[in-house]
Amino acid sequence: MKEIKVPELAESITEGTIAEWLVKKGDHVEKGDPILELETDKVNVEVNAEYSGILAEILKNAGEDVEVGDVVGHVDENGEAKGSDDTSSDQTSTEEKKEETEEEKPAKSDDKSKEPEKTNESSDKSQSAVASPAARKRARELGIDLKDISSRDPLGRIRPEDVDAHAQGASDQEPKKEKKKETKPSEKTEFDKPVERVKMSRRRQTIAKRLVDAQQTAAMLTTFNEVDMTAVMKLRSERKDKFLDKHGVKLGFMSFFTKAVVGALKEFPLINAEIQDNEIVMKKFYDIGIAVSTDDGLVVPVVRDADRLDFAGVESEIGRLGKKAKDKELQLGDLQGGSFTITNGGIFGSLLSTPIINSPQVGILGMHTIQKRPIAMPDDSIEVRPMMYIAMSYDHRIVDGKDAVQFLVRIKELLEDPYDLLLEG
Repeated sequence: MKEIKVPELAESITEGTIAEWLVKKGDHVEKGDPILELETDKVNVEVNAEYSGILAEILKNAGEDVEVGDVVGHVDENGEAKGSDDTSSDQTSTEEKKEETEEEKPAKSDDKSKEPEKTNESSDKSQSAVASPAARKRARELGIDLKDISSRDPLGRIRPEDVDAHAQGASDQEPKKEKKKETKPSEKTEFDKPVERVKMSRRRQTIAKRLVDAQQTAAMLTTFNEVDMTAVMKLRSERKDKFLDKHGVKLGFMSFFTKAVVGALKEFPLINAEIQDNEIVMKKFYDIGIAVSTDDGLVVPVVRDADRLDFAGVESEIGRLGKKAKDKELQLGDLQGGSFTITNGGIFGSLLSTPIINSPQVGILGMHTIQKRPIAMPDDSIEVRPMMYIAMSYDHRIVDGKDAVQFLVRIKELLEDPYDLLLEG
């Protein structure tokens, strides 16, 4: 008896559900033949027989969950059709038998040596193409290689109608492929006016990939609010000279925002988390990424343990990391493991934006330019105040809109009363 095991399907797929058995108990199977269909979280795949024989036992039925390596059935290699030995009774003579045997042995051995190659080829083709059993049968009837067939299924599964469509348009496919190959360079090079081509840096390519991945992976939404920066600017103006003399660094806005973010994250722990498989990992540390613009693109070095640093410590660390970024001296360790990110488009004059999450984080705060605007005060008077729009993009898969809005409101409250931040810091 040989075991039928769930094979390794892909690096990220470890389990699935048996959708259906393509053969019944007692049926004869050949090595390489599809015997069951396995449904995974990505695509449906067929499991092929690794041995020839009779399907003697089914251990896992349709609808049951299985993992890679699980035994789902047994194949009896000795269960092939019997009675083949009796056919040798009608022989003419011992010498003729010997002659036939000697002549046929090399031929048979040659055939046998070729058979495994054919079997392996068909097995490889079966494993590389995801197709329904009916489609495989139709392709065999028409003598078509499944690898050559284009699927219209969003998951790439080949169906009988795809095989028929390929058979009908086989004569026209090659010219079309050639035309496609010819149009690609023309699309790339044809311009009526002068252009300059510059190869994307490795960093820019990585940034582009990560941003696209973030938008395709996360259920991203953005909520907005505005902050009256009067109190922060007043406090900064009062303390900046003493702060510089005492600590050797300037008191900027980023330390206020960093401490406000840490305070709000403590109240809304799901925003200081990430998704790993089916688990939510809530982080009990506060490593805040600060986006820094460089000539090669945006980088996000991380201020470690921002909750344990005072204002001077935060400003010193931001200054150190910013200098390393501009001098292109950042190490991989400076960029990894952040739990939340702050980006400041206001230094370039941005009034409002929707920042993109820095995956696998689930939240990012966007700062913007400070602009004086007339504001209605509680006593219904109108005052001109320095206002800043702030934006919070979040992953709606684990962060509810209520928490995101309240998180941003809490940041607004802390910044509009920054003396609490100084006491806590």
